[in-house]
Amino acid sequence: MNRSAIRRVRTALSAAIVVCAVTAVLPGAAAAEPMSAAAEPTTTAGVERISVAGDGTQADGDSAGASITPDGRRVVFSSAAKNLTTDTPSEGDKVYVRDRQAGQTHRMGHLTPVQPPVISGNGEYVAYPLQWMNNVRIRHYEVSTGRTASGNCALFTCNQPSMNANGRITSYASISYRQATYGQRVQVENWDTNTVETVATFDHTVPSRPSLSGDGRHIAYQDGKAQDVFVRDRTGGTTSGPIEGPAKDATLVQLSEDGGTVLYLSGSDTYVHDLASGTAQQVPDVRGVAIDPTGRHLLYAPHDTTGPSLVLRDLTTGTDRIVSDRPASAVPDAVSADGRDVVFQSAADDIVPGDTNGKSDVFVRHFD
Repeated sequence: MNRSAIRRVRTALSAAIVVCAVTAVLPGAAAAEPMSAAAEPTTTAGVERISVAGDGTQADGDSAGASITPDGRRVVFSSAAKNLTTDTPSEGDKVYVRDRQAGQTHRMGHLTPVQPPVISGNGEYVAYPLQWMNNVRIRHYEVSTGRTASGNCALFTCNQPSMNANGRITSYASISYRQATYGQRVQVENWDTNTVETVATFDHTVPSRPSLSGDGRHIAYQDGKAQDVFVRDRTGGTTSGPIEGPAKDATLVQLSEDGGTVLYLSGSDTYVHDLASGTAQQVPDVRGVAIDPTGRHLLYAPHDTTGPSLVLRDLTTGTDRIVSDRPASAVPDAVSADGRDVVFQSAADDIVPGDTNGKSDVFVRHFD
């Protein structure tokens, strides 16, 4: 293929596809102070600002794209701020982890993410896609040391990372420029066995949104072109789907950490699909944003903009709790186990006292 053809292909893919790299820890690459061992965060009901320096100083740049661990202790987010750590970063967004228990903020690497970062269930690893010469790769960081873990992805471009509970298994969407069709693949890489499994292949590059369960056994993904959602049981070797049935178009949002619940959108409604029973609970006229690790609590954004911007619903009791009544947004993995903590971003200046930076901040709403 000549150079102009390659450039056309890369331009067409740049909006949807980004690159992967997985992983042997590189010695001598430590860049962050050690973080203390995991513990339950001690906090009271209310809202806590997360995008702050270790001493509580508010960020001097916009922050967004936050995910939280199931125990609610650690939050990963990206920020253009330069004052969150003592070493001044270069221009552009950087990735940070806030340890709510220790009251510490640490930067994960020196490069700019091209998608929101993700954090493993145990809070030990962070991953995000970043531009690397002509491609984009997924860089992993060990949170306790700041060391990087990277692999060779020279012939592939990968994006949309999702990690299992211990961070040793990563799913992503990849594409090889040497393939004749330039189709997309959903793949799962296991650090411990040094293996890569191809879960699905497509003849297009519409995002597949892979989402991995905590034990790494189940992976949900979508055929973005056909607008169908599937779930692969990697242990049983079976694939279920389209789970929404043949008559609907669906967009995948997230697979719960326990692997039993799939959150997807169809039309103006949200559906919470139970894999064991094969049935889905419909939540009409809202946009589902995230599901908690147990699959019981749904974070959604009402289409009606005259009310709250983010609401948490207990799907068992039908009870709603307001997360934010100010303009706000969130991403998948925004809810901790049992719906106790919800992380979100907002540019509103009256969510917490003393918000005078005029920037978008990351917050956690904690429920008793």
